[in-house]
Amino acid sequence: MNIILVGCEYAGKTTLANEIVEWSKVTFGGYSHFHDHFTIPSSELTDEAKEEYRLASPQIKEMFQRFMIQYHISTDFFNNLDHNLMGIHIEEAVYAPLYYGYGGENSGAPSRSPVGQRTEMARTIETQILKRAPNVVLVLVKASSEVIQRRMNDHENTRATDRDSEPFGVPTRGIVKSSDVDHVISRFEEEFNASILPNKIVLDTSSTTISETRDQFIKEVDLFLSEADRRRRADYLKS
Repeated sequence: MNIILVGCEYAGKTTLANEIVEWSKVTFGGYSHFHDHFTIPSSELTDEAKEEYRLASPQIKEMFQRFMIQYHISTDFFNNLDHNLMGIHIEEAVYAPLYYGYGGENSGAPSRSPVGQRTEMARTIETQILKRAPNVVLVLVKASSEVIQRRMNDHENTRATDRDSEPFGVPTRGIVKSSDVDHVISRFEEEFNASILPNKIVLDTSSTTISETRDQFIKEVDLFLSEADRRRRADYLKS
């Protein structure tokens, strides 16, 4: 099973990812964690390294991100029974021009910043993904602007403990500015709609519980399971 979760900060991606992992354990007898380290600075880095990377030039960030994305769609990864990703190329197309200084109109970078550059790259990445994982499912996790803003404020005011994205720890937070929420939500929807990946699910967490969102995912993803996934599920549930 190959899942790609995308969406604005505080839409509920990490919570859903952890629910999917637990569901996979009891349904297939195995699971793949979600590779959740494509937001700058990567959650894999130490605090010192995060700060160094955050202050790096757009050229360094662009190169590192390009290599990271290409590495995580390699054949070696997709040769596994399951390979799940968070954000990856869709998030890159949304965040890079807005926050990283490259990859789109008015990004301010001296190179690799023509109009739509990261959006165009996203479609190229998807072409490669489809060759290696034709049953991949793209999931847009969304919430209303008001709900995103409230979750941002609640997190800031209560200093809530972030839920880990196993095994990479707390996901990178604070990328999206409050003033940008409407724009970011719109851009994720644009990239999702433009995606050439055919298997798509939209989950709106604005007024649903965690369990309701999980159950909706389970119901809808069943349509896209490969024959190998179905055999694996049947064999495990019989054992």
